[in-house]
Parts: sequence; C-alpha cells; structure tokens
Amino acid sequence: MNPSRCRVLAVGKVRRGWIQDGIDLYLKRLPGLSITELRDSNREKEAAAIQAALRPDETLVALMEQGETLTSIHFSQRLAQLGNERIAFVIGGADGLTPELKAKARWQLSLSPMTFPHELARLMLIEQLFRAQAIRQGSPYHRD
Repeated sequence: MNPSRCRVLAVGKVRRGWIQDGIDLYLKRLPGLSITELRDSNREKEAAAIQAALRPDETLVALMEQGETLTSIHFSQRLAQLGNERIAFVIGGADGLTPELKAKARWQLSLSPMTFPHELARLMLIEQLFRAQAIRQGSPYHRD
C-alpha cells in the first residue's frame, strides 16, 4: 500500500483536539496520504460533494457499519491486492452514505459493527492504514 495512492474523503470537520493530534501523528507516518474534508449537510448534498471530489481513476471504498469487517492482517492483504490502484476511502456524515453511493463502491468496509463518530472513524481508519503498511513491511508495530 502506497500512502500517496490513497485519499480519505471525509464529511465534516474534526473538532476534538485530541483526535486531530492522533490524525496528525499518523499523517506524518504516512507521507502522501491526504484527507479531503467535505462540508456536512444532508445525505444527498454530501453524496454530490463526494461524487464531485472523486477522481475518475480512484477506486471507491465506502466505510459503513454494514460493510465487510476484516482483521488488520486481512485489511493489509486486501490493500495489497489492489496493487497500484488509487483508492478513495469515504467516510460519510451523521446520516451515513446514500444507497446510490454505497452501490458505486467497489468495496464496502466496516471498521467495527459498532457505530463511531465520524471524527473517531477517521482516526481509526488512518491508524489501520499505518498498521497495514507496518504489516507489509514486517515492522514490530503490529503484533499477532
């Protein structure tokens, strides 16, 4: 997984300082990974903003409660299978993603069967991207 080939499209702003500190920490460890913040509104307007922000060459990965749950190792393997594809991970707002946007996703991913605030989901996703890279590199960061 090459961080410069990944992007996070996230509805809403991070308002909690401690979450932003965590995000900043992992962004330093994943040079090239970018986050695009989109204005929160209603689901339809958010979906339109996501569609407008998506690049034609990006593989859409929708984060959603009903998505596929993976272990960190399987997540790392899945990313490796995508090879050099550009990936856009999408985190919706409080009301989630529209059914149309979910259907367009090549992959629907769940970080947990539990529901988390979008800010925390953003931090958790970025940590898992870092962990996936550590797994691929054989780093001691991830322990089985």
